[in-house]
Amino acid sequence: MKGVRHLLWTMSRCTAAALVALSGTTPLAAQTTDAPQQIVVTAPGGGVDRDDALALARDDIARNGQPDLLGALVRNIAGVTLQDAQGNPWQPTLVYRGYLASPLQGEAQGLAVYLDGGRFNQPFGDTVGFDLLPDAAIRSVTLLDSSPVYGFNALGGALVIETATGRTDPGFAFDISGGSYGRREASVAAGAAQGRFSWFLAGQARREDGWRDHSPSQLANLYADVGIDGTDAGLHAKLVIADTDLSGNGVAPVDLLAARRSAVFTWPDRARSSYQRLSLHPRWQLGDHTRLEATLYGQRLTVRGLNGDNADISPCLDDTARLCAEDLQAEEALLEGASAMPMAKGRAFAPPPVYGVLNRAVSRTRGAGLLAQLIDERSLGAGQNRLALGFSHDTGKTDFATTVEVATIDETRQVTGIGQMLETGGPIGPVSVHAHSSAWGLFAADTLPITSTLRAEIGLRWNHGAIRLDDRLGNTLDGVHRYARLNPGIEFDWSVAPGLTLRAGYAETNRMPTPAELSCADEDAPCSLANFFVADPHLKQVVARSLEAGAGLSRKLGGWQIDALLSLYRTVNQDDIQHVASRVRGRSWFTNIGRTRRQGVEASLKAQRGGWRIAASYAFTDATSLSSLTMSSPGNPFADPDTGTITVTRGDRLPGIPRHSATLSLDYAARAFSIGGDVVARSGQVLRGDAANLTRPVPGYVLANLRARIALGRGLALTGAVHNLFDRRYATFGAFGEIGEVPLPEAPQASGTRFYGPGSPRRWSLGFSARF
Repeated sequence: MKGVRHLLWTMSRCTAAALVALSGTTPLAAQTTDAPQQIVVTAPGGGVDRDDALALARDDIARNGQPDLLGALVRNIAGVTLQDAQGNPWQPTLVYRGYLASPLQGEAQGLAVYLDGGRFNQPFGDTVGFDLLPDAAIRSVTLLDSSPVYGFNALGGALVIETATGRTDPGFAFDISGGSYGRREASVAAGAAQGRFSWFLAGQARREDGWRDHSPSQLANLYADVGIDGTDAGLHAKLVIADTDLSGNGVAPVDLLAARRSAVFTWPDRARSSYQRLSLHPRWQLGDHTRLEATLYGQRLTVRGLNGDNADISPCLDDTARLCAEDLQAEEALLEGASAMPMAKGRAFAPPPVYGVLNRAVSRTRGAGLLAQLIDERSLGAGQNRLALGFSHDTGKTDFATTVEVATIDETRQVTGIGQMLETGGPIGPVSVHAHSSAWGLFAADTLPITSTLRAEIGLRWNHGAIRLDDRLGNTLDGVHRYARLNPGIEFDWSVAPGLTLRAGYAETNRMPTPAELSCADEDAPCSLANFFVADPHLKQVVARSLEAGAGLSRKLGGWQIDALLSLYRTVNQDDIQHVASRVRGRSWFTNIGRTRRQGVEASLKAQRGGWRIAASYAFTDATSLSSLTMSSPGNPFADPDTGTITVTRGDRLPGIPRHSATLSLDYAARAFSIGGDVVARSGQVLRGDAANLTRPVPGYVLANLRARIALGRGLALTGAVHNLFDRRYATFGAFGEIGEVPLPEAPQASGTRFYGPGSPRRWSLGFSARF
């Protein structure tokens, strides 16, 4: 792994250089006027275009008692929706402006995510594992508009996460809570700064039995930061460690959920992750106006998946002692290495077994990256000019292997292997592949004052990426794919009056297909989500062109501090990539689907006075197809019965994206107590697999949440929260599926193809917190 070794060598050189620089700074005793400065890079551009960003601080993340990043995003930003396709609270898909940041392979990722300046999209599939981060370590999170500066995958914008240090967040915090469905959480954070030195530690442990059947999960996270901050140089080292074991038993037939909401379809479905990330953040002050800052990281992620699923497997017609599976032509294909289970003596009339598959997948990813940028801030003409010049390099290598075991499905829908491993060949089989991805970027961002009230934010970035696949069981996956593009962007900001600004801008961004998508892009060789790699045709890169306008207001009115933000945007994707279902049950592939458009309006209002805090936001998201095409969707009840396809026309809504979203929050805080609540509303969404809008959408929902805090003494408090106060039955995701022969004793008449990802019922938590 020459690229990773080279980056680690560079990290050590930068560390040594920073320490040398620090050793030459003014001694602490002599620093009478110049206090230590801390500047840790958080994203390319050094904070470009943050005037209209949506930001959450540390207090917002912990408002419900326990630190909760995803919950804070939903209750504060109407444009953010969480899809619970896996049925796990720590494994959702985040949807913003119709673009996704998801931990699931198979989702078309459209948001760039940065952790302290280093890319957090994992190289294998651009996935984002929120379960890998301890929420107790997060200082702030910011959602930014689309900009070329943020590199690959910033089609819908960038999510920038900044962690805490002992200098920014000194003190001690401890939270412990318990609640419904066996949920237990504990988090601790502590930090301090003395002179130039600072340190910060945070840990979090979470466990629950799950409100659905067979759905226990647990995760543990650790974060550490040590830093030295001088007047001329600084260095921080950060460590993130995670160990998670999550159950995500996914969507289930609507008839089954109607009979018993906690039921799951087939199980088990577990993912165990082990993650380590070490990063260095050096800074050098090169002059009165110029500094050099960098982020260097190395990481390792191992994911072991166990997935039980139904499949079109049955004894072959011409040889009932062997097993066959249905291929793309709806004909029998012999499964090498599998034979039918013999019937026990004396049970000639017993029903034959229901066959399925038990997929085991292991992916080991090693990655590294470097972001370095020169920041120059000085007076120019009518105001302050801010210029950022930099480059980035991210590389990753993944070893991916799967095995497929023939299994049976019992009355509880547990999938149990029978010890027969499928060999290569046929519609289902094992794989072993090595994937190497590499991405380079050169960028410039300038905030240029034109007049005392007008400025231009200019961005330019050149992206180059390459992906190489090596098949270790043959050569069908072998291939090299390269992508390159120069993306421009510009925005004008006009201060019309004190506290009132207007803006308008244009930006281009792109993303290259991931190794997972390239390896599953052949209609004639579909794959499953647990077993991606079957073929290697080329996919085009996605190019997004965005227009945005808006206004911002911040002023005092009648004793209230009022902050308001309005945004109007329109983004068109060229050669968008979508996940398409195959006629073979449980199989699918990725394909370019032409042009799509996401446009809408976002409005937010915050008002604060004394102990009162009111926040309201609304988002309208119109996500549609701009191309007419024919797509495979055999589970759709209105698909062509002969071909299993649907016809998508211009103007059809894209699946999985609510058109209307709204949130309302009200909090009152006094010295001895605080009380508050939220109302979260989301409209219906089109089912996955219904891009032609032929069936009724997943219904929308309105949820009410409450929270309270009672002070016990200085820094000590009891906390409580109730989610889904009125116990609404709702779903956050919908797709088509096939029940087949899988037993459903709770709903024996079930026969439909609609499957939902149900939202959790009413749940409560009680906790204790300490802040010093």
